[in-house]
Amino acid sequence: MKKLLFIVLAVFMMSPIAGAKQVGNVNLPDSLMAGKNELILNGAGFRVKFFMKMYVGGLYLKQKDNNPELIINSDESMALRLHIVSGFITTKKMTEAIDEGFKHSTGENTTPFESEIAKFKSFFAEEIKKGDIFDIIYVPAVGISVYKNESLKGTIQGFDFKKAVFGIWLGEKPADSNLKKKMLGE
Repeated sequence: MKKLLFIVLAVFMMSPIAGAKQVGNVNLPDSLMAGKNELILNGAGFRVKFFMKMYVGGLYLKQKDNNPELIINSDESMALRLHIVSGFITTKKMTEAIDEGFKHSTGENTTPFESEIAKFKSFFAEEIKKGDIFDIIYVPAVGISVYKNESLKGTIQGFDFKKAVFGIWLGEKPADSNLKKKMLGE
């Protein structure tokens, strides 16, 4: 009887976490909190660059949606989770990717957001290591808050800036088109 209990317990412990979605070796929770709102995982996948998996990205919304324009333009709580899976991501590479992402999401018109972009990039200034988790959380009337490993790095106000941030992953020229599809639940 003890042996059977041990086997059942071992299988349970090795199975994916209940209430989580597994992407590769990463378990993303089914929900995140954004202020007082519980958000549900809309979809998740890998960010791939040069055939290498860089991070797992998950999109969290109040309710499932697959329309990127409506999501970007929605003034509702939402979040992105970036779980770093590669040791090749450095602060320099991350900030370069952020610059490129903002250029694409704003149609090359980053001028109105120069100070916000500089502040946003500063949230990624500490050394980035494999296993780090970044949560980019939008709450109306509060703004975009960035957390690294559950530690708040800062908040930037502004709905237009929120649209630019989420446009990096969900816009017409996303950081990774396959990741965009996965985040939209496809």
